Amino acid sequence: MIELDLAAQLEGHQHKDRLRFVACGSVDDGKSTLLGRLLYESQQVFDDQIAALERDSRNGEIDLSLLLDGLAAEREQGITIDVAYRYFTTERRTFIVADAPGHEQYTRNMITAASTADAAVVLIDARQGMTTQTRRHTRLLGLLGVKYVAVAINKLDLVDYDRAVFERISDEFYDLAAPLEFTGVTVIPVSALRGDNVVERSGQTPYYDGPTLMEWLHDVPPRSLSTNAPFRMPVSYVIRPDSEFRGVAGQIVDGTVRVGDEVVVSPSGAKTRIQRIVTFDGDLEAAGPERSVTLVFEDEVDASRGDVVCAADRPADVCDQLEVELVWMDERELVPGRTYQVRLATRSTGARLSEPTCAIAPDTGERTPAATLQVNEIGIVNLALDRPVAFDLYRQSRDMGGCIIIDRMTRRTVAAGMVTRGLRRATNIQWQGLEVDKHAHTALNGHRPRALWMTGLSGAGKTTIADLVAQQLHVEGVHTSVLDGDNVRHGLSRDLGFSDEDRDENVRRVAEVAKLMVHSGLVVIVAFISPFRAQREAARRLFEPDEFIEVFVDAPLGVAEARDPKGLYRKARAGEVSGFTGVDSAYEPPEHPEIHIDTTSMSPEAAAQAIIDHLRATGLWEI
Repeated sequence: MIELDLAAQLEGHQHKDRLRFVACGSVDDGKSTLLGRLLYESQQVFDDQIAALERDSRNGEIDLSLLLDGLAAEREQGITIDVAYRYFTTERRTFIVADAPGHEQYTRNMITAASTADAAVVLIDARQGMTTQTRRHTRLLGLLGVKYVAVAINKLDLVDYDRAVFERISDEFYDLAAPLEFTGVTVIPVSALRGDNVVERSGQTPYYDGPTLMEWLHDVPPRSLSTNAPFRMPVSYVIRPDSEFRGVAGQIVDGTVRVGDEVVVSPSGAKTRIQRIVTFDGDLEAAGPERSVTLVFEDEVDASRGDVVCAADRPADVCDQLEVELVWMDERELVPGRTYQVRLATRSTGARLSEPTCAIAPDTGERTPAATLQVNEIGIVNLALDRPVAFDLYRQSRDMGGCIIIDRMTRRTVAAGMVTRGLRRATNIQWQGLEVDKHAHTALNGHRPRALWMTGLSGAGKTTIADLVAQQLHVEGVHTSVLDGDNVRHGLSRDLGFSDEDRDENVRRVAEVAKLMVHSGLVVIVAFISPFRAQREAARRLFEPDEFIEVFVDAPLGVAEARDPKGLYRKARAGEVSGFTGVDSAYEPPEHPEIHIDTTSMSPEAAAQAIIDHLRATGLWEI
């Protein structure tokens, strides 16, 4: 009998539904105490934990907040810093609760906790009322798609359970919540310290006839598992143990898939049907949300990590530009134009962030112009992605519409984003012809335009030679402009670092500027390390065949390092500078440059003259 009863209990426990909720609000509103009371009165605390609480508590009363404040710093200061997660269960439901910190500087931790929550409990100190942080957390809950909110007006015992105080704060909260599209809001008068209306109904609040907090937690519906939503499974990896089996593995985030269903792999758009649904426990006929499966297709369809398997009749959208609501979480501000790493579902790709369309005040919701975003600020930002990605809007699917932004240099997560719409690149843009074109500029200048692309190691002499060439051409009446690597980084490329990706972007920008200058009839002298052949070849393709002249300013590493005019090699060797070409980053010399300058045997003056002689021989003045 005992064995059967235990088996029945385990079976019943396995099939309980689960609610994830977050407790948030301003600092010292009593979140940890409330959750501790919830665990204590629902008999979720072991005897040894109670003994430890009695030992650690002060003033002879059990401090229930210590059940949640796990860090030493939290106990010392009486605050919550990190997000504390606790699991507990009742006869009706299992719960995962996240105790989020209330300090403004830890807002990013609150966002982490709320991003996966089905519901939220917002604490308000009855003595303080609605604070700026209360408003900020509430708006963030709306932004993050939390639909059900319980407002626990706490510490009512300290205002003698005053009904007027409770109703005033209730009205203020309803006014705040009205535009935030919550599905349900319940306001509960609470004393976490005394236990009023936490688990048991309180006689101190006869004016309140709503649920206790525990009753609300039992009744609030968990986030829908989206069985009626269109099927989505981001691909985590491809399984191919032998030539006889190939499947794509991942976790279903929305909808249901069945054997025989037609699906499409996004963003490629390839269609096929499901032949098998494979799991560790055997094949299934159908699988739904949160189930990890391996799908076997009927056809040889290419799919890899980052792709999304979708219902063929309702596929995910595909774009290479997205508008997102961005919560900036890094101490360093957003740098518009810089390339960051974006992770959306299982896809990871580069993306250039635009200047914010606007900033959104987290406490009032007011939208104002903004040039950047600081830590904890919210704004609307466009992402220009390196490649098309499959996505759904965040309001339709958290999993398919939520993303994180990562700094490529530090690998820190700097922002969380919610996709609000897809943007498509304009397809009707054409090069605008002008009457005063390159030919007109050439006739006026009396010489042809050219792009002199000077590449070589730092210290090889590129800038020195470029300046001498510009001086000589100026004497001969040639209109020139010099684009020097250091000078460009003071302005055009000041947002870029020295990773391989940022170097590529730096060269791309300079090549586009040089192209515009050549269209204006100038001789543009580019003095850039531009270490990779692919960079220089991409630049060459922007110009007509005779306009681009690659000049290899050649100095062996030992010679360039011995010169070291800016002390950069010394700093690189000392580890003060990273990603330095020739030391810890490669340099690929040109294979077939138009001009090869050996600076070990040629003076800068002789090198400049050799370049001018080449320009003359190739028809610079022949118009």
